[in-house]
Formats: sequence, structure tokens, C-alpha cells
Amino acid sequence: MSFFEKGAVRIHYEEAGSGFPLLLIAGGGLNSNISGITGDYPPFNAIKEFGNEYRCIAYDLRNAPPGQSSGPLEIDRPWDSHTDDQLALMDHLGFEKFMVLGFCIGGPLIWNLIKRAPDRVVAAVLAMPSGSRPEMRDLFYDNNMKGWAPELTKRRPDITMEQAQKFLTRMYRTDPDFVFTVPRDFVRQCQTPVLILPDDIPAHPYAVAMESAMLAPNAEVSLFPWKEPKERVPFAVRQIRSFLRAHRPTPANL
Repeated sequence: MSFFEKGAVRIHYEEAGSGFPLLLIAGGGLNSNISGITGDYPPFNAIKEFGNEYRCIAYDLRNAPPGQSSGPLEIDRPWDSHTDDQLALMDHLGFEKFMVLGFCIGGPLIWNLIKRAPDRVVAAVLAMPSGSRPEMRDLFYDNNMKGWAPELTKRRPDITMEQAQKFLTRMYRTDPDFVFTVPRDFVRQCQTPVLILPDDIPAHPYAVAMESAMLAPNAEVSLFPWKEPKERVPFAVRQIRSFLRAHRPTPANL
């Protein structure tokens, strides 16, 4: 268990394995925390699967009530505040370049990370990425007002429900389209290699995942469905492993 502090932000993270750095972003929305990588939430334990080849870094999202990371609730820049934490953590660990694997909310966060640091993100895997459904524009706002904000304000008396509401409005209602963090034109011009593993539940729309894969010039996409039956999960893990190996820099290219 380790902590990294930068100003008023305190990030809880864990490392495992060795090799080229692989940042892991757990699912669970704004409740994203390390147990979502090592526990029962994902279809597979990413540290167990990739820790023998990569230096895996998992962390608790800032202000995720189940986790131990904390910091200001930056109402005007919700997505960028989380990207700040990711880049600061990589700086703290001394990683100029890295790869990233993210579940669920990891999808929008990865697109924002690529936008902010295109020269640092070597390749990215978006598993079960979140996206906006035209017929359910308020899904994430409503879910987080019920499943995130009350617990956060209970733990943090300095944060009010009104502040949480404004934060979620900026995050999910101000530009409630596509992948939330970048427009289609950005994805269309993105040169970073990405592997997308679609899902098809309300929070992880298949159509958005596939549109991203079709737009991105260096995108690959997995078999679908890949989580069920469970016998397909090892096949998806093999595809992720092959993708990461194909794009892992050699020492001469760093």
C-alpha cells in the first residue's frame, strides 16, 4: 500500500510485477478503486494476468468512497482533475511513457488521457467502455447522485450535495454525447493504438464502443460477446496480451 501526495491531492496506489509500465483503471464509475482490479468486479484480474510481464499500477480514483484517495472536488473540470492525478502518479513513479488498460469509466478517462498526453500513452485497452446513450442521457448523472454523492458527502463534510450535483452536471450533462471526454473528430484523428472490448449494458453501450473502433485509425476490436460464456474470457485476455506485446516499446525506442 502506497500513497502519493501532490498539493491537496492524496492518491492511494499499488504496484505489482516488473517491466514496461501498465496503468490499470478499475471499473465502478466514480467508485473506482483498486479492489475493482484485484477483486471480483472485472471479468479477469488484470494484475494477475499481466503482472508477470508489466509493472502494473492500480489506484483509487480521487474521492471514490470505497477507496482511500482524496482531493478537492473540481467542479469545473471533473474529467481533467482525474487525468491530472493519473499523469502526476506516472511522474511520481518516473514513467515518461506507459500503456493503459481501463474498464468502464476507464474508457472516457483513457480518451482524455490520450488527448492530454498523446506522446506518453503508447497504447490503450478500453474494456467495457462507458458511453452516452441518446435515449438515456441522464443515466450516469442519476446513478451517481444515488450511488456516489450521498456516501461521499457523508465521508467528507466539506463537500455538499449541491457541490456534488454541480460536479456531476459538468461531468455528464454539459456535453452528454459519445464518450463524454472527446469528440468524434478527435477519435478519427487519434494515432494511438487502441484495443476496444465492447459490452452491451446501459452504461456500456455497444454502439458507442463500435463507433469508436470504426473511427480510430489504429483501433482493433475484440470478439463480441467476450465475457459470456465465461470460456471466452481467456480468449479476450490472450488478445489483450498480444496487443500489448505488439505495441510495447523496445529499449531502443524509448
